[in-house]
Amino acid sequence: MTTEYFVVRGQVEKGDQRGRELGFPTANIALRDQDGQVGDGVWAGWAERADGTRIAAAVSVGRRPTYYGADGYRLVEAHLLDFSGDLYGEVLTVWLGHHLREQEAYPSSEALIVALNKDIADARKWAAENPADGLPDAGAAEAGVVRRVPRD
Repeated sequence: MTTEYFVVRGQVEKGDQRGRELGFPTANIALRDQDGQVGDGVWAGWAERADGTRIAAAVSVGRRPTYYGADGYRLVEAHLLDFSGDLYGEVLTVWLGHHLREQEAYPSSEALIVALNKDIADARKWAAENPADGLPDAGAAEAGVVRRVPRD
């Protein structure tokens, strides 16, 4: 079991809408550190809205290699499970609790969709076993900076 979470907070920005096109809309948070690798990969976690509502999430952190290779802009893409609505402009706090896999370039959008469905199933299972009320305090955080937070 991991002894820490990675946490990032930031304003949800409009992306290229690719997640929505694939059937997996995401809340995108730009990362200030474009060289770092802290937290890169696909994660099970939680997202907290400005009103305090916490929603389980499957989260990708990295450069979106299927479409952009190593040159993509590094960002957080959080797919909030069982959520529909507009999050643009809202500040989200995202806890990355369980690393599911590394970033990977897939040969097609169809192959990526298969992987995303598995990621979502794995994230849903993890969230059921790790309820949001057990999350550590995220504390004050600079927007777009991934940092480590010890588990309580």
